[in-house]
Amino acid sequence: MEKALFLKWLSEGTVSIPHVLFKQYRAIGLQDEECMLILHVHTFIESGNPFPTPEELSGRMSISAARCMALLRSFIQQGLLEIDHFEDGEKGMYYEAYSLNPLWEKLLSLLSNQEAEQDQQEKENDEENVYSIFEREFGRPLSPMECETLKIWIDQDRHSPALIISALKEAVISGKLNFRYIDRILFEWKKNNIQTPEQARTYGEKFRARQTRGTARAPEQSESHNQFSVPVYNWLEQS
Repeated sequence: MEKALFLKWLSEGTVSIPHVLFKQYRAIGLQDEECMLILHVHTFIESGNPFPTPEELSGRMSISAARCMALLRSFIQQGLLEIDHFEDGEKGMYYEAYSLNPLWEKLLSLLSNQEAEQDQQEKENDEENVYSIFEREFGRPLSPMECETLKIWIDQDRHSPALIISALKEAVISGKLNFRYIDRILFEWKKNNIQTPEQARTYGEKFRARQTRGTARAPEQSESHNQFSVPVYNWLEQS
């Protein structure tokens, strides 16, 4: 008996409900009662009844048919639910069906806005981090002109904070810690389509390797000059 009942339950199938609805229904202005009604409408649609009556909905809930009707009307006014009209040409019949597409579109818009806000917050945090790193490397607060230069690099030149920090590191390695030198580095990187710190590192290593070959000690040089530091690339000399 229990097995037969269990098999009967399984034969009724299941309903797929987007997880995002459970997470975000309050964010789009739905109360618990309203969300439950939405779920019942969704269940009816998934089960092949696209236009359940208020009485059918009420029969599965603890609210009256009149309350269901009022909520359905409210959903339509809020742009969460719509009624589609169809015509069966062969039978000459017209019928209606609920569509939850407006609800899914609103949830999608909400998620897109949340993601945009998160990206903006991360961008602001990255920019604040750039200012802090520059002040730490320079050992002093940045001047208003230096702050404006940083802003131009980010907003107008579209250099990423990570790439700007890489240019700062390059200037530190070269022993030329000034904004003019860093600006030249960023200019050269942009001209050569360098967009990531990884690309910048590879680009710099290539030129250092070339300098190393060009400045290697000739055989007749004295032994005292055998040791030399790793050469740096002078970005100001780049044409």
